[in-house]
Amino acid sequence: MAYFINDDCISCGACEPECPVSVISAGDDKYVIDQDGCIDCGACANVCPVDAPQPE
Repeated sequence: MAYFINDDCISCGACEPECPVSVISAGDDKYVIDQDGCIDCGACANVCPVDAPQPE
């Protein structure tokens, strides 16, 4: 299981520095999570102001 970032993302960037494996990056209109590298820790979800990171 991995996390993904849904369309609620406001591109605030709060999630990116929290990822312990550095698999979150800025996309065209929102941040994205590399599903292959995600370790399902939930650190990104814990800091997101709009609950955009969701478990797959």
